[in-house]
Amino acid sequence: MTSPGAEVQAVIDLATANFPPLGTEMTDIAEVRAFFAARPRPAVPALPVARVRDEDADGVPVRVYDQAVHADAPVVLYCHGGGFVLCDLDSHDGFCRSIADATGAVVVSVDYRRAPEHPFPAAPEDAYTALLWTAQTYPGRRIAVAGDSAGANLATVLTLLSRDRGGPEIAYQALYYPMLDPTCSQPSHRRNGQGYFLTSDHLRWYWDSYLPDLADRADRYAAPLARTDLSGLPPAYVVTAGLDPLRDEGLAYAEALTTAGVPVEAHHYAGMFHGFLSMAAALPEVAAACETAFAALRRALDVD
Repeated sequence: MTSPGAEVQAVIDLATANFPPLGTEMTDIAEVRAFFAARPRPAVPALPVARVRDEDADGVPVRVYDQAVHADAPVVLYCHGGGFVLCDLDSHDGFCRSIADATGAVVVSVDYRRAPEHPFPAAPEDAYTALLWTAQTYPGRRIAVAGDSAGANLATVLTLLSRDRGGPEIAYQALYYPMLDPTCSQPSHRRNGQGYFLTSDHLRWYWDSYLPDLADRADRYAAPLARTDLSGLPPAYVVTAGLDPLRDEGLAYAEALTTAGVPVEAHHYAGMFHGFLSMAAALPEVAAACETAFAALRRALDVD
């Protein structure tokens, strides 16, 4: 069994200490929102991007990052993580800036409605509305979808919705430690369910908030591992972490995509934990992982 190195363990311990006991001692959404509202945000200088603006994507708030590399730059539609319950445009602002800076693509970050106030299918429908707006706002440009955790779920669901509804065309999907299976039955949920920041208690609470109707847990647009036809989807880049409860479902999804004939580039980081790609400032090896992931996006979108 893989164990984290001392530096990684220190980051895990710090992240855990600053995160509430969701799903156990804290289950009321008002209390959770108050906790995060009161938590001080780190004073980290924002990575400069030529143009950053908040827009209304036909009723869905989005934030657009444009490095103005060239007039017809491709677009990355980004869905943030947070278990369908937490996080927002601000929580992932730094990561989206990094994508824009590293790829030269326009990044459109989606502020989809969150559970439990807005359970499934609010989030994927908002993301799809933002995808339609993106295709209309940037006509003729190549579009990739990307996301982390629950946002990676939404990113791959967008490829299903695009295929099933006749567009808009998606060129690529980048899935960073995707959250895909509400059964939480994979071995990594037991092996990594405690002690590595994201816990099995968090995940059960997230899924219960997002899918209160048990019938939805077999819906392919909620749970893409649920006997879903994955044929005809765009090429994928899948990141998994060895210490993540979601590790095995990410690996299983990469395998399922491959079996369906979808080209997959899979990268597994055995000594890393859920959410590690946003920790580049704290861990040098994470900076290298981000560089690899962003370079793949750049290649897939054929950015000059």
